[in-house]
Amino acid sequence: MTRRRAVAAAALFALLLPVPLAAAGTAVAAGSPDAAAESRRGAPELPRPTGRFAVGQDTLHLVDRSRTDPWAQSGPRELMVTMRYPARRETGSTARYLTAEEARLLLVDRGLDKVIPVESLTGLVTHSRAGARPVAGKYPLVVLSPGFTVHRATLTALAEDLASRGYVVAAVDHAYESVGTAFPGGRVPACLACEQTKAGTPMKAVSDNRARDVSFLLDRLTGRHPAWRHAGLIDESRIAMAGHSIGGASAAAAMATDPRIRAGVNMDGGLATPIPAAGLGGRPFMLIGAQNRGPGGSPSWDRDWPLLDGWKRWITFVGSGHFTFSDFPAIGEQLGLPIDPEAPLPGARSVELTRRYVGAFFDQHLRGRPQPLLDGPAADAPEVRFHTP
Repeated sequence: MTRRRAVAAAALFALLLPVPLAAAGTAVAAGSPDAAAESRRGAPELPRPTGRFAVGQDTLHLVDRSRTDPWAQSGPRELMVTMRYPARRETGSTARYLTAEEARLLLVDRGLDKVIPVESLTGLVTHSRAGARPVAGKYPLVVLSPGFTVHRATLTALAEDLASRGYVVAAVDHAYESVGTAFPGGRVPACLACEQTKAGTPMKAVSDNRARDVSFLLDRLTGRHPAWRHAGLIDESRIAMAGHSIGGASAAAAMATDPRIRAGVNMDGGLATPIPAAGLGGRPFMLIGAQNRGPGGSPSWDRDWPLLDGWKRWITFVGSGHFTFSDFPAIGEQLGLPIDPEAPLPGARSVELTRRYVGAFFDQHLRGRPQPLLDGPAADAPEVRFHTP
C-alpha cells in the first residue's frame, strides 16, 4: 500500500469508528434495529438528484445465449443491469448501493479491506427506490457503462440525476470485467478480463465486446418481448450512451456499430476502439475529460477528434482526475479522505459539473432543447475548459 493510500485508509477508518454512539450516551447493541439506523445516519450519502421526479430502480439479469463469453471462453454472455426511471414518490423501498460481498471485494481491490468496514459502502445512502411505481410517459433511454474493474454502482449519482430529470437509465455490468459484481445464485465472477489484458490482450477487445453487449441490451429492452416490465416507458427513437473510462470508449464503439444510439459521451476514456474513418454518421459526440486530457494529453483523442463528423465538444475540468466522473470523489469527501493534490476538485463539485454537462448534452440531443451551456465557457463554471484543436 502506498503512503498516500495508507494515510487515506487511516483517516477513513477513524471516521468510521462508532464515536457518535458513545457521545450520545446510549449503548446500542450490535446488529439491533437501532444500530442499523445509527449506521445509516452516519453513512455517506450521494448528492440528491436535481430533477422533479423521484427515482425508481429495478435490477435485470440478461443472458445472451447467442454468444460465448469472450473472457471465460465458455457459457453464454451475461449482464447485470440497473434500471432507473421517473417514479412516484413514497413508493418502493430504499435501494442499496452494493451487496456486502461486492463491497468487500471492492475494498480488497483497493487494499483497504483490513481497515475499512464493509458497512461503510453497504450503508451508503442512495436516492433510488427499489420497485417504485413509474410515472407514466415516454422517456429517452441512456445506457451507462462503468470503468474497467469497477461496479456499475460507481455511476449512481449521474444515473439518479438523469432519471430524476425524466430519463430511463440502464447502467450495465459486463461479466468478468469487474472485481466484484454479484450475479444470481450468489455468483461473483472473477475479473478474467483483468488477467487477460494484463497478459497482453488489447483493451480494444473490451470496448468491442461491450459494444456488442449494448446492442444485445437494446434488443432486450425494445424488442417484441422486452425483458423489463416497464419497457413501455422507453422512447425507442431517443437512445444514447455514456460511459466512464473504457465505458466511454465503448460508447463510441457501440455507436459505430449500432445506429439506434443517437448520441454519445466519453468521460475520460482513451478511445481503445478507434472512430471509423467514415465517422459516426453525423451523430453528436462529447469528450469530457480530466485536466490532463486536453489537446496533446491524450493521443487517441487527438487522433480521432477530426473523425467525429457531427456536433462535437471536447471539454476538460481543471483540478480533476480520472475518477472525477464517478461517485468516488463525493464519497471520499464525506468520509474525510485527504484531497489528492493532483486532482483537488471537491467531490460535490465533481458530481455537480458532471451532471450539469452530461445532462445538458442529452437535453440538447435527445430532447431538442438548445443548451447555451455547451456553446462555451460559463462564468459560474470557471473550472470548465473548451478545446477546439
